[in-house]
Amino acid sequence: MRRVLGNIISVLWTIPRLFLKKIAHGKCFSSGLVERISPNVVLDFWRGSNVHLGQRVRIHSGGKIRVLNDGKLRIDENVRINYNAIIMCMHDIHIMEGSVFGPSVYIYDHDHDFRAGIQKDEYKLAPVEIGRNCWIGANTVILRGTRLGDNCVVGAGCVISGEYPANSVITQKRETVVRSFEVAQC
Repeated sequence: MRRVLGNIISVLWTIPRLFLKKIAHGKCFSSGLVERISPNVVLDFWRGSNVHLGQRVRIHSGGKIRVLNDGKLRIDENVRINYNAIIMCMHDIHIMEGSVFGPSVYIYDHDHDFRAGIQKDEYKLAPVEIGRNCWIGANTVILRGTRLGDNCVVGAGCVISGEYPANSVITQKRETVVRSFEVAQC
């Protein structure tokens, strides 16, 4: 019962929230019939940004979606974004239909240009594209310039950038090293 009530509240909260975004951003914001965006999801769209949310998009609680400067974010229909996901867009991010994210997935289409100096706000930009029907595992970080083909599966905890062909399973091996040591006796 609690879950059903929470879903109803989220749906009722989503409708006026997206309506206000439409008023504030005009033709730079569009959305289909969004299924549900949890009330505590941060939606921060800067003036000049361009955002499209497709039909039946679901974003669970704790998420943050920020579209900065002249960034362009397109989330196609039937996309599911799980708890605590962060999408930071300064350039161009496109998430195609049917993709599903595990919890705590981070997507960035920019990096700080550390060569310019840490205190300067200079960035390297490259688009991110996530193909149709992709599954992105928990705690994955997707960096600028990443292009996933359709039907890709990204294993939990991956940090990825670059191009991956359709129908790929992407994992990263980690080695656990355990060493024993002697404790000095006094």
